[in-house]
Amino acid sequence: MQIRNIAIIAHVDHGKTTLTDAIMTQCGHADEGSMDSNALEQERGITIYAKNTSIVYKGTKINIVDTPGHSDFGSEVERVLRAIDTVLLVVDAQEGPMPQTRFVLKKSLELGIKPIVILNKIDKPAANAARAHDEVLELFMELGANDAQLDFPTIYAIGRQGVAMKKLDDERKDLTPLLDMVLEHVAPANRDSTAPLTAQVFNLGYDNFLGRLAICRVYDGTIKDGQDIFIKDINGTSFTGKITKLSSFEGKKRVEIPQAESGDIVIVAGIPAIYIGQTITDNEATKALPAIKVDEPTISLQFLVNNSPFAGREGTFVTGRQIRERLEKELETNVGLKVDFSSNEFFTVMGRGELHIGILLENMRREGYEVQISQPKVIIKEEGGQKLEPFEEVIIDCPTEYSGAVIEKLGKRKGVMSNMTTHENQVRMTFEIPTRGLLGYKNVFTIDTKGEGIMSSRVLDFKPYAGEIEKRESGTMTSMASGRTYGFSLWNLQERGRLYIGAAVEVYEGMVIGDTAKGDDLDVNPCKAKAMSNMRSSGKDEALTLVPHFELSIERGLELMRDDEYLEITPKNIRLRKKFLTELDRAKSRRKDL
Repeated sequence: MQIRNIAIIAHVDHGKTTLTDAIMTQCGHADEGSMDSNALEQERGITIYAKNTSIVYKGTKINIVDTPGHSDFGSEVERVLRAIDTVLLVVDAQEGPMPQTRFVLKKSLELGIKPIVILNKIDKPAANAARAHDEVLELFMELGANDAQLDFPTIYAIGRQGVAMKKLDDERKDLTPLLDMVLEHVAPANRDSTAPLTAQVFNLGYDNFLGRLAICRVYDGTIKDGQDIFIKDINGTSFTGKITKLSSFEGKKRVEIPQAESGDIVIVAGIPAIYIGQTITDNEATKALPAIKVDEPTISLQFLVNNSPFAGREGTFVTGRQIRERLEKELETNVGLKVDFSSNEFFTVMGRGELHIGILLENMRREGYEVQISQPKVIIKEEGGQKLEPFEEVIIDCPTEYSGAVIEKLGKRKGVMSNMTTHENQVRMTFEIPTRGLLGYKNVFTIDTKGEGIMSSRVLDFKPYAGEIEKRESGTMTSMASGRTYGFSLWNLQERGRLYIGAAVEVYEGMVIGDTAKGDDLDVNPCKAKAMSNMRSSGKDEALTLVPHFELSIERGLELMRDDEYLEITPKNIRLRKKFLTELDRAKSRRKDL
């Protein structure tokens, strides 16, 4: 049986997973559920982890890898591209190429891959397939595609309806035209099964019974169940192991197989120390395959043991040793993450963005961990005596009436506009801005565009330091008492700014309960009840109407927190708190800093 290996890549929300699900349904795997099987993926409607599936179409096995679309998970995409032969580049026919489209396409073209372009969502009212096609072609040329890559085949699709057409006016029946195009344009995986075994690990999994699983692409030779193998690094180190179980994909299911030949994607169990990028071979003389390069992190923050007055109430795993073990386990599969364990007081965690770190924290919280974190900071490098910091390209789509506020706020944050196009009452603006300027901006953007704006970004590179950035910081409302909040006291406080908590919530001294409309910090008492009196009131008591509070999530907390605060994360609550809980300690700290 011939084998084709493909990955589906695109900007976030352009329809990769929906299209993959439709392909599986057409090929008889409808009962296996969506590719987005993780609880967080289903809640947020985004793909976070790259996942494998396979189908059989016209006697050919097609291995498909569904990849994430958000730039924070770019490391997932990079390692997948090494294991496949062609990519299906999905582009929304209305939005056209977006920042992550550029990111994943650039990686594909550098590896010499010739993509197939799918213009998806052509049923959208504002879809313009011809314009989207021209923009994709321009992007290919801009990224230095060769002649063969520029001659890319194009197909039109509506993923949610499970239909694809070679021409816009063709019959909309099913995805057969797309699958035929894959067979026509993707070369069969090489099949030299007599050569020495060479396979590379591009993803890891875990099984409660089998332990760590390595997902590999077999490049040469034959891999067998029970085989003795060598595992090699690019730096020359190697160790031996034995395959205890060999599996392949049938749809999303793992199926045990006795052996697999070159070109296939397999799952290997029995080697607990194996890592992404390592080479599996049956001959010690065989050279290791080139390492899988991953872009470096751009932000860092500290993970600390929770030491708030409410520490240990809700979490199962609360000690520094348990947090260290969890981070070490995460490093095994999360190649975009780096952790510095050198300090005895905290762990410095470095990632690709706020969402990248936020997903890790959300997973830890659901597993029963308690942790507190410091404010995220961008990673500053020094090269040749010059300070460098990460810059990002930001594309913003919003109604024209809100563009002025967006331009003003990003201008203050050192954003430079490079392009602006208007279509009817919608405007698209492209900015280049330091990552520092974007930290904490998402919430401001949502308010400025009244929730109607779309913002997406990708990391460009490290560029010269942009200097001080002006951010209008609101002050904080910090509780000066411990106890349970009263509606009466919150009713008085809500005039001062925005509250993060509601009535009858336990708080402690030093906990941040809201922000102030003006930039001054306030120490407040949210636990103050209305004073009772035996004097009869001339009128009825006023009805207390509390404005709904601003619920803190991990991402919101990462955006809002300041340098003198920690974000306390437990399985049931997310709280913002001052590093020093009493006003006296905060005053001492300020004096030390002067």
